[in-house]
Amino acid sequence: MSRQKARVFSRTFKLAAVRRMMAGESVIALSRELRVLRKDLYLWYARFRGGGADALRGRGRPRKAVAMPPAEREPPGDVDAAREQIAELERKIGQQQLDLDFFRQALRRVGEARRPSGALGAPASTRSSKR
Repeated sequence: MSRQKARVFSRTFKLAAVRRMMAGESVIALSRELRVLRKDLYLWYARFRGGGADALRGRGRPRKAVAMPPAEREPPGDVDAAREQIAELERKIGQQQLDLDFFRQALRRVGEARRPSGALGAPASTRSSKR
């Protein structure tokens, strides 16, 4: 059984395919014409929406991102969805903080309830759970 070499697509090829998808062409027809898997087309489309043309990198190691001032960065495609996700994450952080506070207080109470014994090597005096 022979193994085929994986095809490598350039950034311009990917960008052209994504632009054709955005123009409304059928993904199935585009996939057949370009001889590219549909999942790859959708992956390129998602990367393009997330990071623009720079996200459609070619072969090799990705370049280091140049830090831009916040004013020059592009806002995410769906601002309302991003705000909703931020609010959800903030709620989760709040719930985790409540859980941490509860366990800290419980640990403090357990520590206060244990009284050290007077002798070395003797077990600490705590109440037995058996009656």
